[in-house]
Amino acid sequence: MSREQLVVERVRKAFQTGRSRPLEHRVLQLTGLLRFVSERRTEITEAAKRDLGKSEHGTELFETLGLEGEIKLAVEKLAEWAAPRPVEKNLLTISDEVYVQPEPLGVVLIIGAWNYPWAVTLQPLVAAIAAGNAAVIKPSEISSHSARVMEELLSQYLDEDLYPVVTGGVSETQELLKQRFDHIFYTGSSTVGKLVMEAAARHLTPVTLELGGKSPCYIDKDCDITVACRRITWGKFVNCGQTCIAPDYILCEPCIQNMVLEEIKKSIKEFYTDNPKTFEDYGRIVNQRHFKRVMALMEGSTVAVGGDADESQCYIAPTVLKDVTGDSNVMQEEIFGPLLPIITVTGVDEAIRFINEREKPLVVYVFSHNNKLIKRVIAETSSGALLANDCLVHFTVSALPFGGVGNSGMGCYHSRHGFDRLSHLRSCLIKQLKMEGINSMRYPPHTAKKLGWARFFLLKQVNVGRLRRMALLAAAVGLAAFVVQRFLR
Repeated sequence: MSREQLVVERVRKAFQTGRSRPLEHRVLQLTGLLRFVSERRTEITEAAKRDLGKSEHGTELFETLGLEGEIKLAVEKLAEWAAPRPVEKNLLTISDEVYVQPEPLGVVLIIGAWNYPWAVTLQPLVAAIAAGNAAVIKPSEISSHSARVMEELLSQYLDEDLYPVVTGGVSETQELLKQRFDHIFYTGSSTVGKLVMEAAARHLTPVTLELGGKSPCYIDKDCDITVACRRITWGKFVNCGQTCIAPDYILCEPCIQNMVLEEIKKSIKEFYTDNPKTFEDYGRIVNQRHFKRVMALMEGSTVAVGGDADESQCYIAPTVLKDVTGDSNVMQEEIFGPLLPIITVTGVDEAIRFINEREKPLVVYVFSHNNKLIKRVIAETSSGALLANDCLVHFTVSALPFGGVGNSGMGCYHSRHGFDRLSHLRSCLIKQLKMEGINSMRYPPHTAKKLGWARFFLLKQVNVGRLRRMALLAAAVGLAAFVVQRFLR
């Protein structure tokens, strides 16, 4: 029996004891996770620095700050999220108890990604704990230092039997995927996402796939191009471009291309100085394999800004490419690095066509003062999200579901969306053993008269809330009439 199989069996036995279900236990585990993030900030920061060259403040801003917010929100709202949810009744169930009861799915497998090894691994864990599940946590082996810290320290803050960390590479992940889980939550590439879904299908296990894709960014010629390019520069080169929701490429008209280039060049200098290589807040490509992959994507395109690279440090400067077409190397896959291609189009019509000819992206970005143009892009394209006049920040809005569509993923999470995703929303109907006469319409023999009554009760659209108000009003009128007749005559 493999180590992974033993771990999963241990977790399932722990879940079957029922101790992950009480709200008090969930809150205890969530507050333990919050203490981990707070008390182990130094170890988390050092690991992120060694894995991706992230700075101390950058790690807090982009990794742990949002995680802290998710945990605190889950603790605050947990009782509300987990409570029975009444639903609208019909005439047949007007006197019954009808509601939706969220319940834990069971044992969840969380496979994290290397680019944000803390945020995208532990945020799904928040949802799993809040929903009352057990979870096996598999951090990415590519961010090996973060994975090691997670393995060594997380058990000091969480119930190790319910929430163990399993480290290792491809073979360990494959062995985990052979086991039966009640849900699999994977963050990573579309290619691996297909393998995860294939493995899950053997056990009919539902999946959440947080993938990626080439997120386009259309710049309207009439917008404030200086501000637009500043925000795009920030969104693109955060974490050295290794962000699933980074703008992948720019679409704009030829008449503003040079201005866009100049403004992005100014913003790169403002953010990262004349020498990003020595600047603390500019990171590194995660390893040499990915370095070589990103460098190969530049072939055939003209470097307009940047282009410097150092393989020994896995350093690639913030780079903007021009003379790019849909057939260029850099347009054949998600870049996931600090390259920003510019493709010229004749206007929003061609931009929409260009977007729709490709796989559905994780995000569509559009910069414009024209609200009608923005609404048109919303109406005529499809993506996991749409963000107008900024980049990345929709991820910070807990009330918005975060996830993809089509090739960019399936399922979503964040706050209550994550809780619901990792819960079974169980339908509950509690009737009384009374009023049996009304049930005669469903019992044999089936007659035209019974069918008529069934049609009335099942198909008649009745506003039960209004019916209830009318009943209360009728009762009040009856009471008033009684008072008048009894005491005031």
